[in-house]
Amino acid sequence: MSELDQLPDQDAEETAEWQASLDAVVRNAGPDRAAYLLRRVHEFAARTGVSLPGLLTSDYINTIPGSVQPAFPGDIAMESRITALNRWNAAAMVTRGARFGLGGHISTYASAAWLYEIGFHHFFQGKDGGSGSGDQLYFQGHASPGIYARVFLEGRLSEAQLDGFRREADGHGLPSYPHPRRLPWLWEFPTVSMGLGPLAAIHQARFNRYLHARGIKDTSISRVWAFLGDGETDEPESTAALALAAREQLDNLTFVVNCNLQRLDGSVRPNSKIVQELEARFRGAGWNVVKSLWGEAWDPVLGQDTTGALVHRLGEIPDAQLQTYAARDASYIREHFFTGDALSGLAARLSDSRLTELFGSSRGGHEPLKVYAAYQAAVEHRGAPTVVLAQTVKGHTLGSAFESRNANHQMKKLTMEQFRELRDLLELPIPDSALSGDLVPYWHPGENSEEVRYLHERRAALGGPAPLRRVVPKPLKQPPSRPFENLEKGFGHQEVATTMALVRLVKDLMRDEETGRRWVPIIPDEARTFGMESLFPSAGIYSPDGQTYEPVDADQLLYYREAKNGQLIDEGITEAGSMAEFTAAATSYATHGEPMIPFYIFYAMFGFQRTGDQFWALADQLGRGFVIGATAGRTTMTGEGLQHADGHSHLLASTNPAAVSYDPAFAYEIAVIVREGLRRMYGERPEDVFYYLTVYNEPKEQPAVPAAPGVEEGIVRGIYLFRPADPAGPEPRIQLLASGTAIHWALDAQELLLSQWGVHADVWSVTSWTELRRDALDADRTRLRGEERVPYVTAALADAPGPVLAVSDWMRQVPDQISQWVGHDYSSLGTDGFGLSDTRDAVRRYFRVDAESIVVAALDGLARADAIDPETVVRARERYGWRG
Repeated sequence: MSELDQLPDQDAEETAEWQASLDAVVRNAGPDRAAYLLRRVHEFAARTGVSLPGLLTSDYINTIPGSVQPAFPGDIAMESRITALNRWNAAAMVTRGARFGLGGHISTYASAAWLYEIGFHHFFQGKDGGSGSGDQLYFQGHASPGIYARVFLEGRLSEAQLDGFRREADGHGLPSYPHPRRLPWLWEFPTVSMGLGPLAAIHQARFNRYLHARGIKDTSISRVWAFLGDGETDEPESTAALALAAREQLDNLTFVVNCNLQRLDGSVRPNSKIVQELEARFRGAGWNVVKSLWGEAWDPVLGQDTTGALVHRLGEIPDAQLQTYAARDASYIREHFFTGDALSGLAARLSDSRLTELFGSSRGGHEPLKVYAAYQAAVEHRGAPTVVLAQTVKGHTLGSAFESRNANHQMKKLTMEQFRELRDLLELPIPDSALSGDLVPYWHPGENSEEVRYLHERRAALGGPAPLRRVVPKPLKQPPSRPFENLEKGFGHQEVATTMALVRLVKDLMRDEETGRRWVPIIPDEARTFGMESLFPSAGIYSPDGQTYEPVDADQLLYYREAKNGQLIDEGITEAGSMAEFTAAATSYATHGEPMIPFYIFYAMFGFQRTGDQFWALADQLGRGFVIGATAGRTTMTGEGLQHADGHSHLLASTNPAAVSYDPAFAYEIAVIVREGLRRMYGERPEDVFYYLTVYNEPKEQPAVPAAPGVEEGIVRGIYLFRPADPAGPEPRIQLLASGTAIHWALDAQELLLSQWGVHADVWSVTSWTELRRDALDADRTRLRGEERVPYVTAALADAPGPVLAVSDWMRQVPDQISQWVGHDYSSLGTDGFGLSDTRDAVRRYFRVDAESIVVAALDGLARADAIDPETVVRARERYGWRG
């Protein structure tokens, strides 16, 4: 039973007549005719405003027939010569690099060349235009050689730089893929981590609207273009945010899927059709779909298909078989494709050369008129994002050894004979003498040639060169000191979790008239968990539709308020989407010339672990901002258990060179760290780093900042003496190092050691194990260069007597990062293993990190150093019930 069966039929006789008519069509003309009629009726109903669910797929032909293609505004002959030059130089660059065994990809750009060239000549807006932002371009990573070739033709790259492709160690080469960190004047977005480019592009388009809605930047003419391969759509990130793009009507976004029907090892959908699958997926999500499948040679052939047999046959051929047709001769195509009387009669009117052209080069993605028509339809569409599904042949123009071959992804070079064939096919004026040696030449027609002049004229008309990454320094004024002082003076005897302290600081900073509006709070649907619900009515939750309903809590002080100019982004239950939004905000200083301060807060367990690849892309994209791992630690999440207990994100963060990681114990430490982060990332000399802070949900007393000298420097550098032993007594003595919430266990242990065992312990707060390690590594490198520099942690502990015991709510590898630079016997306690559900006290005893366990470990360290009798350790174990 369908939902229609539940509706009353107000005219059963009329319904029966319609059903009988359809039944007659099926009997007399066949099911294909019936399906055709229903499609046309459905389309007509949609045009007349009748609300019906949309059809998920259309016929396997172009969305825009040749008869209604728009006039082409460019010089096709000129653009063909430019495209030919780029094809040549891209292949030459990769082939020359193959001398060094560096690899490279030839076939992807060969299939997608026109998809890019039409965009560069007619659609991609540069940064010198009206908005100053231009379009945001997410290139398919494996197509980078073609983009380099075009930039070379523009004169922005030299032959020597092309020869540096994949040879970056001397600092002058070209990265293999779009890497902003390695080539920051050219690339804006890293895209070769499959699937992340499409996800990032959707959230970039959404963030553009956010900036516009909040009055920070006019992005109304900026468009986001994302190029991806059909095989790449298997990555879940590629399609994770399709519904978001449609729901928010992001008609400033265009996906171009290069459907060459091949993955890295073979066909994308060998037994079915990836284009039809993608069409259904995008249409179902609410996107506008434009298919550009067949070239001009198909137009008259399809015009002769009076029975629909050809269209039906194209729709039933699986992708792998279609690839086989592209690699076989005309006789094979006649025998295996044109079956049946109608099709064989159609084939009889076609020459062998026309047949091989139809299934070889005549694909919609290879022809400028078809691509232009598709792009024009995309930019003119309103109310929804558009995806262009363009069919191509992987390895197009590179010869029969490459085209449609399963192995072409692994093929890294052409022979000189293949280059001669390529020259002839592309009609390039390269003499045989230039191809007589062992090294294929690059070919540039000269900076004053017609081709180069045309190229520059087109780019000038569109607002300047692209791609281009441009950073205009725009330092932000440092916020007033009062919000930081509120944390630095402490909270008296009030117990406050560090998560709440950080949120309070950010809320105060958002009130600043100078920089408050630049904060971008991003939350994956846990605002109430982190105590941020007070931002709902004050800052508002961003929504392009505003609030079209009365919230259930409208009568409450902290009601749920959505607004078109809302500042808070409540992303929903998606860490991947939140991270993509964070990246767009974190790089706005370059993309839009508007530095924003993103503040992304999440369950610590669901941060670096779940979206580590996106954090790497953030670092590559030179993002800046604050990432907050809230409810951190393996033992602080009472009752939540294994999947919520984070004891390792600091270890994961330590692998990211751009992540500046801190594990603060007190509110005043947070104030110092955030103030320093704002200076480093948004001051006069901004650095391309982002800050990762872990904060806890365990309420504790928050003291005032100690008055001792060097505390603030120690907080920033990574370690300072928080509470020396009192009174300062003789041996035995031990140093307790602790971070985050573990400082409280260490302080309790300090009291137990003195009152019950006569041991004096100094307690140090370690705000960053990772920063201490990086400083020490830098000192080691300095020493190898012949200069002496003592690591900060070594100097800090140099005069501290006794062994060192480190403890944290993280696995032991986190504090063990610094062990080799501590000039004492060093041991550690940590929360290695899986988390579990119980009370905090029980879980800490389970992991042997509670105060009593610290006492036992400290006494053991002293016994091993011959500072106390080993029997003391035995008595301590018995006293505290410490077993195993």
